Amino acid sequence: FTVALTNELEVRISEAFCIFDHHGDKYMDTRNIGNVLRFLGCVPTNKEVNAIIAATESAENPGETHLPKFMAHVSQLLMNRKMEPASPQKLLEAFEVLDPENKRYLTKEYFGKLMSEEGEAFSDEELSAIWPVAIDPITGNIPYIFYINKLMVCT
Repeated sequence: FTVALTNELEVRISEAFCIFDHHGDKYMDTRNIGNVLRFLGCVPTNKEVNAIIAATESAENPGETHLPKFMAHVSQLLMNRKMEPASPQKLLEAFEVLDPENKRYLTKEYFGKLMSEEGEAFSDEELSAIWPVAIDPITGNIPYIFYINKLMVCT
């Protein structure tokens, strides 16, 4: 069984979906929806991921989403420019708010506390993935302009 792909966006969604389609049957565990979205360059909140799960979960196979239903829903969100990452300027403005003394860096402890306790909290596992990219190995701090530039290269 194949899914007709009519444009580049659908091809990208299908390719990302298929990475997590472990049985090759065009079904994927809904727990991977956030991973697929991030693979596509999206930055979804937990609320957005849960809304997509609710909208695309298979009635016949609870806990799974079917590629055609997922593609129809997610392609609309992407065409409407939902879940896009912040611009480098917005990221810089956010870091500057956290750095009122204009030191141009944040300590690992301060940034980790903010990321794990404020807003949509990061898990220890997520923070562990950030540290190698964010922390200057010499100072142990997060020079945020350098970090923002690294993020832009990664995306």
